[in-house]
Amino acid sequence: MDENTSERIAAVTLEIVEQEGADAVSMRRVAKAVGITPMAIYHHYPTREALLQAVTGREFERLGAFMRAHPARVSGDASFSKLLDFYLDYAFERPRVFDYLYSQARPDARKFPKDFRARKSPTMNGTADQVAAAIESGLLRDDDVWEIAMMLWAIVHGYLALYRAGRIGLDEKEFRALCHRALKRVFHGLKA
Repeated sequence: MDENTSERIAAVTLEIVEQEGADAVSMRRVAKAVGITPMAIYHHYPTREALLQAVTGREFERLGAFMRAHPARVSGDASFSKLLDFYLDYAFERPRVFDYLYSQARPDARKFPKDFRARKSPTMNGTADQVAAAIESGLLRDDDVWEIAMMLWAIVHGYLALYRAGRIGLDEKEFRALCHRALKRVFHGLKA
């Protein structure tokens, strides 16, 4: 299999998802955009679902790379704040990809709690590691690491869903400040 062609197929697919959403992706359309025959695409990805899974896997790995580059530190809510900013940046920079990764049903989506506790989520692992470090240092009270990580994510994701649906009447800067205040309130409520 030609890696360069596979990469081009994945890049075009991601571009279509970002511009129009995952429903706009078809094998024929991607093949045409890449400059290969519709049948040739199947040598790289056997189905549309396999193609979308590969693309989402790459995006999750990219997001996970950020988490690994910013390992757990016990510095109060500042480390959580950095994760929040990264998550918000991604949501604003790639809104349709973000929706596909986090807000649409996908057959390969990881499920809480089993997949998360098994550390199968490249993105949630970093949040859980931050929570575990804060608990271990005594900064946060002892509690279920994965449930706290999921709660933090759900709060921010809920704010994003409401904002993207036009239910929060703030500009982006004010919205980000709102998310940071919410995170601080939750964080302080969990303090040891």
